[in-house]
Amino acid sequence: RFFMGMPSIGIYSYELYKEYQVEDIIRIGSAGSYDAELEIFDVVLAESAWSESSYGKTQNGDISEFRYPSIFLNEKLKATAELKKINLKVEKIHSSDVFYRENNVDNYLAFRKKHDVKCVEMESFALFHNAQVLNKSAACLLTISDSFVSLKETTAKERQDSFTNMIEIALEVNL
Repeated sequence: RFFMGMPSIGIYSYELYKEYQVEDIIRIGSAGSYDAELEIFDVVLAESAWSESSYGKTQNGDISEFRYPSIFLNEKLKATAELKKINLKVEKIHSSDVFYRENNVDNYLAFRKKHDVKCVEMESFALFHNAQVLNKSAACLLTISDSFVSLKETTAKERQDSFTNMIEIALEVNL
């Protein structure tokens, strides 16, 4: 399935966990880098997701700004990456509700400084929240598709053909 944003993954993950008794969800997707050390095509495993989103507050009153993946799933994903000899960078990530920001609000530099987040995507916070609420497991693997620092971007063809490392890790993880 293709998800875009927290409301979409929020609905799908909640229903998969609650209605279909799914125990583990591994999200894979693209991210924009906030840090020069995260380059195009790097694979990132989320150690936490920070968000300014109201998703948790609206869903169950939780106002925490950070959500966390399953330690068990993350350890399994790290082990799989190591076996496959794929370099995996474990980082704090930013889950944003907004793709385009105006100049009068905080930008990636402020987020990186205030919250120590290294890249941005749009779904993991809601996924991790739902997993926590329903006592399930979730993890997130990302491939860096563009950089706010170097301004490099991948093409649609590169994203189609070159984001295979995260997919291989996710498909070959031994649960």
